[in-house]
Amino acid sequence: MTDSTDDPKSRQSRKRLHYGEGRQALLSAAVRVVARGGLRKLTYRAVAEEAGVTHGLVVHHFGSRDALIAEALTHTIRTSLSTGALEPGTGKVADFSTGLSEMVTADPDIQAFQYELLLESRRRPELLPQIRALYDEYFDATQRELSRMLPAGADKALARLVFAALDGLVLHQLVLSEPEATDAALEQLRALLRLLDADGESRT
Repeated sequence: MTDSTDDPKSRQSRKRLHYGEGRQALLSAAVRVVARGGLRKLTYRAVAEEAGVTHGLVVHHFGSRDALIAEALTHTIRTSLSTGALEPGTGKVADFSTGLSEMVTADPDIQAFQYELLLESRRRPELLPQIRALYDEYFDATQRELSRMLPAGADKALARLVFAALDGLVLHQLVLSEPEATDAALEQLRALLRLLDADGESRT
């Protein structure tokens, strides 16, 4: 039996993408495949089918499945950091993580992909370095923004605590689909940060 993805007519019907455009499309397709079916469903053919391109194009861009996973993870981190306002850079408590619930609502697959890799790393320890790198990026961004907000600065423990709250809110919204609950909880988190801000100012 001939694989339809290798049929000449099938190849002609697939999209021809420019290098940069194609790479981003393939990363987004990989994220969707994993978000829906878990990491075990991630194959070249599954990504090609999702993106509407040939199997060979996926191989050409990434070379190995591990490289595809690593780049897809980097893609999701950059997207989350740019859309979730984890580090707006203003130093204002009111601006902290203002886009969090909208980020999850707009593209839940981005978050689901990261949690799928997190859980898979319990079964595949070789994924742990990538997962640690993922969380280090989030911890560092959180610590930098907290240090802008709080007169006394923020240590790593506080950054981990605050990000753990954000991470839990994202997971709950992903599962329960309650963005209004996320927004309400975020406002309470900001209220706590304002107390830390006021306490720091009173001691300076």
